[in-house]
Amino acid sequence: MAEAAVPRPYKIPQSVLVVIYTTALDILLIRRADTSADYWQSVTGSKDTEEESFVDTAVREVLEETGIDARAPSCVLQDWELENVYEIYPIWQHRYAPGITLNTEHVFGLRVPADTPVRLSPREHTDWIWLPWQKAADRCFSPSNAEACLLLPRFI
Repeated sequence: MAEAAVPRPYKIPQSVLVVIYTTALDILLIRRADTSADYWQSVTGSKDTEEESFVDTAVREVLEETGIDARAPSCVLQDWELENVYEIYPIWQHRYAPGITLNTEHVFGLRVPADTPVRLSPREHTDWIWLPWQKAADRCFSPSNAEACLLLPRFI
């Protein structure tokens, strides 16, 4: 007898945006796998539980999506103490509980060595690229992600 599929819990509308960059201000962008559009972005992801800290969410999401250990001695994770509140994109609305239309996104920067290897989760992303910060901003599909890329020089 086949087991019934366990429904996935709704996403928590609290997430992180992690701008991964080098000292040369090159930013890592990754292309989403769950859309046919050419959606490039920094690392993003929702809290797994209400109790999970934004820092722990950032570390977990960076590792899951890129294979980079944000706690490695060669990396510097910085809370930019910025939050964006935005309307959840219609194509992802079904992932949230009925009536939830806004997400709060907490922004971090992660400085990594220029030669840091990237190992994508193929379920989530199909490609990656390093771009100078201004070009990265132009490539991002999300306005809040583009703005974060443009803010990078203020946080180094």
